[in-house]
Amino acid sequence: MSTALFYPAQTPNGSPSAPRLSVSRVTLSNFRCYAALRIEPAPGFVVLTGANGAGKTNLLEALSLLSPGRGLRNARHADISRREDTRTAEIGGAPNRWSVAAEFATQHGPLSVSVGWAETNGERRAVRIDGEPARSQAALAEHVSMVWLTPAMDRLFVDSPAGRRRFLDRLVFAFDPAHAGRLQAYDKARRERIRILRDEHLDDTWLSALERNMAERAIAIAAARLDLVERLKRSLHEETGTFPKPEIAARGDIENLLETHPALEVEGRYLEALSKARTRDGESGTCDGVHRSDLFAKLSANGPQAEQASTGEQKAILISLILAHGRMLVRLWGRVPVLLLDEIAAHLDRARRAALFDAISELGAQTWITGTDESLFSPLVGRAQFYTITKGQISQKANHA
Repeated sequence: MSTALFYPAQTPNGSPSAPRLSVSRVTLSNFRCYAALRIEPAPGFVVLTGANGAGKTNLLEALSLLSPGRGLRNARHADISRREDTRTAEIGGAPNRWSVAAEFATQHGPLSVSVGWAETNGERRAVRIDGEPARSQAALAEHVSMVWLTPAMDRLFVDSPAGRRRFLDRLVFAFDPAHAGRLQAYDKARRERIRILRDEHLDDTWLSALERNMAERAIAIAAARLDLVERLKRSLHEETGTFPKPEIAARGDIENLLETHPALEVEGRYLEALSKARTRDGESGTCDGVHRSDLFAKLSANGPQAEQASTGEQKAILISLILAHGRMLVRLWGRVPVLLLDEIAAHLDRARRAALFDAISELGAQTWITGTDESLFSPLVGRAQFYTITKGQISQKANHA
């Protein structure tokens, strides 16, 4: 099996003239606090201000669902759907069917994308791209790139590895759309293998097939993560602003082996390990693999580990990674991701806020920013659209347009 990843030829130095991806219209229906909403933003900065609980993060979440995955809250369909009132929710009334539709301006012209609650059971989303049903949500990665930072991610480097894996994998999706499918196939095979191991009547042939499937997918997943990290490192060292240049690494049993051994050898080792660990895995209900890998970071070559850095320093590390990722996308796809930055100004001093706004302007990304204090975004007056959100209602501030 080959683990070689395909990337298009690079464009020179992430030129500011490279095409940009931006949302030109978004329409919500029965989405959390929004019965209905429609706005038509321009490229550049979109600043959303309002009190806590007004619906700012809900709008960012809706946008995040236009990319692969379960969005920035990792929510279930029923949690997303708007209920008519609290009494309906309390008695278990049926939630409304939610939907999000958007028009994008892309390098190839207008693009229409819609997602919503599918009529079938389960958590599968209905996805349409330019009016046609998509085979799966993974198809979104071929057209839409979104990266987000939320207050919950302020603890990314001190919480469990699961959040760091999801963060790293989302960065990979933008370059390698097939990565999402490999992760899904690996997890499906892993769960099925554990189910069979707990069965009294083991099917050795089926087990062997599942383990081979896991091994093939695991090597490709780990290789994609390692490749992304190496590219991020190069992009980070091109940063000229005041944000840190963190040291990063993808770590795990398979990732570690791939750095020093051929892929086929690592695949064989993992396959053998899975076979030998059947009894143990059946008893524990889990196994070793890329679902346990982690992303490590340091503030700088001589700086502290990210988990030991201050909250502001940890946020600066995350911002550095996002900006580096955006520069990579310009070079490789000619496409900058849409940035969704929830409460981004928190924990950043005035100098770093100004540096952030300047870096985003240089990148050219459409950037949706939320906050409760509009004064934090005063440097953006004249180069951003300002919207106020109040209890699920949105209005544009004309004097800031």
